[in-house]
Amino acid sequence: MKRIDRLIVGELFGPWLFGVAMFTSLLLAATYLGRIADYVVQGLPPAKILEITFLLLPPILVKTFAMATLLGALLAFGRLSGDSEVVALRAGGASIYRIIFPVACFSFAVAVLTFILNDTLVPNSAKQAKTMTDSIGKEIKNKKAQPTFQTIIENGQLKAMIMARDFNLGDQTLSGVTIKALDKEGHPTFFMEASKLKYQGDSAKGWRIENGATLFSADGRDYSQITGEIWPGEVPKINKDPQEMSVHLSTDPDYYTTGELREALSKSNLDKSITTEQYRNMEYWLWNKYAVPMAAFVFGVLGAALGIRSHRAGTATGFALAVAIMFAYMTLANFMNVWAMGGVIPPYVASLTPIALGLIASFIIMWRRNTG
Repeated sequence: MKRIDRLIVGELFGPWLFGVAMFTSLLLAATYLGRIADYVVQGLPPAKILEITFLLLPPILVKTFAMATLLGALLAFGRLSGDSEVVALRAGGASIYRIIFPVACFSFAVAVLTFILNDTLVPNSAKQAKTMTDSIGKEIKNKKAQPTFQTIIENGQLKAMIMARDFNLGDQTLSGVTIKALDKEGHPTFFMEASKLKYQGDSAKGWRIENGATLFSADGRDYSQITGEIWPGEVPKINKDPQEMSVHLSTDPDYYTTGELREALSKSNLDKSITTEQYRNMEYWLWNKYAVPMAAFVFGVLGAALGIRSHRAGTATGFALAVAIMFAYMTLANFMNVWAMGGVIPPYVASLTPIALGLIASFIIMWRRNTG
């Protein structure tokens, strides 16, 4: 690493760490402080509250990486410009592109780290946090059951419909279940009623009956009691695991990896079990898995380009610019999401347009700084 690279990365790293800590604290307080305070009031053990807090941190952290890159670049180059170090570098023959190059490399590394964490650590921690908070909610607040409706599709044909009074992702159970088997014409053939079905942990074993079930034909001629775990041949086996079922119910993209979202989209496209708007929203989630890390790179380059100024500016200017840019980005992203769900624009256009606009703005500013 050359001296200019060490100088700029060293100047950038401290403000970036500060930004991560600051934005993480703010987002954690704004999003979860009320819920954590409620747990304290309800008398939840401190160890469990601490565990939930740690599980909630990864989804917040990956969102703050991009914000911190923007703030770090603005503060670092504000300081370098204020002390005329950028002028000295230009006098030594370095172009604006060369001065910003270490920032681009640093931001790219942050983007890669964001993608890896967002696709591995975040879904696991988000699922564990949801399981814990749902369990606590049912214990201390007598939370209502979560009903669900699912379909069983085989080779593109609707084979059965599943209605359950409660779906518990943490326990991987369906309670108060009624399954209606259908023939090729879509007419009901058999009904099975079970108090509980439990997923056995892999697709080979699938769902098992617990506490028995009742099976009867649609015409009322056949009736039998199922006392064991053996699945009756008259009813198609459930071909979805709890994770696939939860995709249709959840509104938080943090629960899923890119692979899970691709698989869910593929199956949903086949069985048509979600609305067009829900399908577009899931596509938007998938593209955002790439857009969020890319924002870290764009924010870094944009912050560096904006931070280079010919006059001295205070730290407050860097904060104000960072807040203004993040507000503009989030506003545009929300509008794009609405348009994507409404079918006005494709989901990938909605996710990537703010990134593309940020890149264009960055290159224009760098070009003007370099030629000015």
